[in-house]
Amino acid sequence: MTNTAIKPAEAEALRKNEAKWTKPLMAAGWNAIPSIIIEKQEALGLDAIDMNIILHLSNYWWHADNLPCPSVATIAKAIGIKRRTVQKRVASLQAIGLLTRTERRKTRFGSDTNLYSFEGLIDAALPYAQEKVAEREKRDEAEKDRIARKKPKLQLVKASE
Repeated sequence: MTNTAIKPAEAEALRKNEAKWTKPLMAAGWNAIPSIIIEKQEALGLDAIDMNIILHLSNYWWHADNLPCPSVATIAKAIGIKRRTVQKRVASLQAIGLLTRTERRKTRFGSDTNLYSFEGLIDAALPYAQEKVAEREKRDEAEKDRIARKKPKLQLVKASE
């Protein structure tokens, strides 16, 4: 039996997403992908088809230690492109080090679907994420300083007897 209890923070995040996307859409399933990958897709060398493949692969990645393994046919059908196009694009993503594809041979006559790892994409996106976090911290610190300058400094005055 698995523990399906939702933590309070997760429940709050789900309610916020339900307010945006509606409860039925969220109940049908959702995906999490770091915004920096979406924001920096051009800098990472990803075009629209590459991003669509990455989004579909990530949709099958539920746990860090359980790599996604949808079939090429599943991805191709969902995106509306040919299987061969998916194979070529995955090979190019692997060639530039953003995706790792691991074949799973069962017998000499067949195989299971491939496993896909995002380690290269994560490593490539990390500097952009660190830069964004540093910029945000700098901006927050500047705002804090600005507010501190505006606050009057009150001093306690003792009443004379």
